[in-house]
Amino acid sequence: MTPTVLLADDEPLVRTGLRALLEQQGLPVVGEAADGGEVLPEVRRTRPDVVLMDVRMPGTDGIEATRQVLAALAEPPKILVVTTFDNDDYVHEALLAGASGFLLKRARKEEIAHAVRTVAAGESLLFPEAIRRLVSGRLPGGTHTRAAKTLTRREAEVLRLIATGLSNQDIAAALVISLETVKTHVGNIFAKLGAGNRSQAVVIAYEAGVVRPGHLTEP
Repeated sequence: MTPTVLLADDEPLVRTGLRALLEQQGLPVVGEAADGGEVLPEVRRTRPDVVLMDVRMPGTDGIEATRQVLAALAEPPKILVVTTFDNDDYVHEALLAGASGFLLKRARKEEIAHAVRTVAAGESLLFPEAIRRLVSGRLPGGTHTRAAKTLTRREAEVLRLIATGLSNQDIAAALVISLETVKTHVGNIFAKLGAGNRSQAVVIAYEAGVVRPGHLTEP
């Protein structure tokens, strides 16, 4: 099934360019929002699979708009935040708020289409190296450490493999366990960390020290 997209950006030219690019790649755009405050009403009206969300907008920014959408809907769309800088603190906060990934505005059209399809599918981590760079300057610790300590050894192992970008199927092959067992572990990880998706779980894992930016072995 082809995912549908809602565009949220305060620049009309950016929205026009993204619409043309996405539709050229076979991804229908079902709506647009010029400010973060317009996103939730547009999501309710158009029911997109993915929202391409500018992280910096006047009025309500992309972080708050992400929180609003995820809190208000039982089955929210995936949020893909768009930014100019790959070390943007706004992006870090958006991922912690529940965005499924982020994308640079200078990305090639093929990368944008791939990103939309990846987050819509939900079983792979989008651009794991970029997330690693995003958190590389941050010290482990903080509010997520206690939750991370509740992970079993196997769950922590699965989480580290998620952080490398492996899909559930790849993790099952790597650990020689069934796909259903992997899905159970992933569900437990999300529940224990309070995460809604793979990107949020991985950012929390870095913050808690379960996964370290320099390497992906057990700390």
